[in-house]
Amino acid sequence: MPSSAKPRWADILLTATAPAIWGSTYIVTSELLPPDLPFTAALIRVLPAGVLMLLFMGQWPSRTQWPRLLVLGALNIGIFQALLFIAAYRLPGGLAAVLGALQPLLVMGLSWSIDRQHPSRSALAAGLLGVAGMAVLLLSPRTVWEPWGIAAALAGAASMAAGTFLARRWHFSMPVFASTGWQLLAGGVMLAPAAWLFDAPLPALSGTQMLAYAYLSLAGALLAYALWFRGIARLPAVAVSSLGLLSPLVAVVLGWAVLGQAMGAGALVGLVLVLGSVMAVQRAASRA
Repeated sequence: MPSSAKPRWADILLTATAPAIWGSTYIVTSELLPPDLPFTAALIRVLPAGVLMLLFMGQWPSRTQWPRLLVLGALNIGIFQALLFIAAYRLPGGLAAVLGALQPLLVMGLSWSIDRQHPSRSALAAGLLGVAGMAVLLLSPRTVWEPWGIAAALAGAASMAAGTFLARRWHFSMPVFASTGWQLLAGGVMLAPAAWLFDAPLPALSGTQMLAYAYLSLAGALLAYALWFRGIARLPAVAVSSLGLLSPLVAVVLGWAVLGQAMGAGALVGLVLVLGSVMAVQRAASRA
């Protein structure tokens, strides 16, 4: 492998850490957090992380950067998180993950329609393979197809795909850590009304629940989003979006390893297909 390719694979591994951490939040949320507080969990996850990042960096955006930061904060954080939890409440997790797997294909479509970057056949085939692998891994004959849940999942995938595409296309003069902090802060402010309107008041928390919320904020938002946006700045948008398929993959593996959830032969086949899809998209994007 040429020496110029080595930093790129290091960037891929660092970026892949973000969806791996996000995959662990499923088990943390279901096993450790108070139930039925989705918007509150999302708010506690992103707002403190954004504040900490900005206190550390101490950088304000210029007047011309504000509109773009607000748009990205809405697409990547506020709108996406809200739609994610709506879909999670109305759909089985498997179906929501399969619809979310359309994100790399949506990024390819945006790159083709706006930047006239035609996706290679191998990248397109790998994206379709990822959707098929996720379906084999997570869907079952008893899956319920609820229309509003499907609409929310598709809109959430489109929101994150647009955010990933625009974050790669727009360049900020401030460091990635600072722009990530402003996006988290903006998204958290947008989530606050939903948490206030739709969730019950936060109950008294145990020490374990406090640690779980701290993990979601420090690891699931501060570290993970910093690595994610770092990857967006260094890698093709479609390569970054395909790494998002690792999130439900890690959730399935943790469910099997920690909770003893069954994983049959079909699930193993789906797991291999998804991993193959992620690797194929990275190689196709590298060649491009």
